[in-house]
Amino acid sequence: MKIERDEVCIFIPTLNEAPTIGDLVREFRERGFEHILVMDGNSTDGTPDIARAAGATVRTQTGKGKGNAIIEAVRIIDKPYVLMLDGDGTYAPEDAEKMLDPLALGFDHVIGNRLVNPDGGAFTRLNLLGNQILNLMFKIAHGRDLRDILSGYRAFTLRSIRQMTLKEAGFEIETEMAVETVRNGQRVTVIPVRYLSRPGTVTKLNPFQDGARIFSTIYRLAKMNNPIFYFGIIGLFISLAGGITGVYVILEWLKNIEHLPLTILTVLLITIGFQIFMFGVISDMLLGFHRETLHQIEELQNPPRPPR
Repeated sequence: MKIERDEVCIFIPTLNEAPTIGDLVREFRERGFEHILVMDGNSTDGTPDIARAAGATVRTQTGKGKGNAIIEAVRIIDKPYVLMLDGDGTYAPEDAEKMLDPLALGFDHVIGNRLVNPDGGAFTRLNLLGNQILNLMFKIAHGRDLRDILSGYRAFTLRSIRQMTLKEAGFEIETEMAVETVRNGQRVTVIPVRYLSRPGTVTKLNPFQDGARIFSTIYRLAKMNNPIFYFGIIGLFISLAGGITGVYVILEWLKNIEHLPLTILTVLLITIGFQIFMFGVISDMLLGFHRETLHQIEELQNPPRPPR
């Protein structure tokens, strides 16, 4: 089975991408992709007009941020397959076919891995290090190594993206999509893609501010996907605080100095920390039961076909 180009919507969220959007749309059209949707975030440099002149369908998003662009676009896309990429010229249209091929094999979500062999100057050392740290954090928190969770080059079925509960408004949306992919048990694969140096537009990503938000998102979303990790970290820090005060109390007691209030605080901190950790264990058990129940319901709704 091969995916026909007429079944694919090329989806490009944009904000002030005038130097690159026209060529990007034309390249996809030259490759036979006629359905190109540009969701513009109220650009002030003429991006919508350039994209429209190149042959794209242009919509203006009502909310702000890349996340809102994706959420709004999903509601209006009517093609069964979607190829999403940024409009800044950092992703190559010639990688489109190898991004779409796994969907024909039954995969729900394809992530383009930029980190394997990026062009020189495409990443600063700080950005590359930040990506590696965030990917490691995701692997620990959510139990899957998706190699490049922040990639803006993705292919997915319309059904799989509509199965996700997406709420993040900004650059955290890619992280949320990765979490939802894991949470919903979707079949996901990672494909190496080219990552080009930014040809003419200024990056909108703040490495420290947005990096902190993404880090926070990875941890916060673990509450529903890996509660033992989420509550375990909280319990560990509270117990650790109790352990530190406990060491101080013991050292002072060896000097015949008693600190009764600190002793009570130590016991409370260690007890509360342990209880929060156990709450995470119980939540993890309930989540496992919930997933098993959903799996059984899906099997009942879609029974295996008997062999012919």
